[in-house]
Amino acid sequence: MPTPNRGERLALFAALNTTFAGLHGLGDHWIQNSRDASGKGARGTHLVYAADGKPVTDDPWRHGREGRTCTASAYGRACVARHVASYSGVQLLASVAVTRTFGVRVPVRALLAGAAVNGLTHAVLDRREPLLWLADLARKGKYISHATVVRKPGDAAPEAAGPGTALMELDEAAHRAIGVAAAFVTTWLATRAAR
Repeated sequence: MPTPNRGERLALFAALNTTFAGLHGLGDHWIQNSRDASGKGARGTHLVYAADGKPVTDDPWRHGREGRTCTASAYGRACVARHVASYSGVQLLASVAVTRTFGVRVPVRALLAGAAVNGLTHAVLDRREPLLWLADLARKGKYISHATVVRKPGDAAPEAAGPGTALMELDEAAHRAIGVAAAFVTTWLATRAAR
């Protein structure tokens, strides 16, 4: 990449930021599978089935591959790892497609650094406890407890996470803000390397 001027740097940043923001929902909702979406926040030392996260105590008679177990925390980490891998893949492929279409070759290390910023922070926030900690720091506890949903008629307790909840709105806002930081890091590294 030849030495870019200010306008070219700003254009690269804008293109990356727009790509990250525009495809966030695709990677976060459309590409993510249902098992990972519901299991990525799982925590605990109790045993669950690795295939679907159901507690072993609910169905103690599974055998073979379906009978493999792990802790709930290990299951949650595996779910979030699969989700972040597919999410990062969408963003990396889109970043390469957009920049190359417009004749800009961004160094691999810059692309990977931006993907790491997006991916690692995405994994941390999607495990829920760090997101709840940040929300508590920002005094959003009442908002989270107020903006909940009841998924099905007759459900005993409202759900505090997932579509329609304050926690999901805060999660989305944090991911999009981090996308700006990822675009900045990618642009800075790409244009710094060209000097």
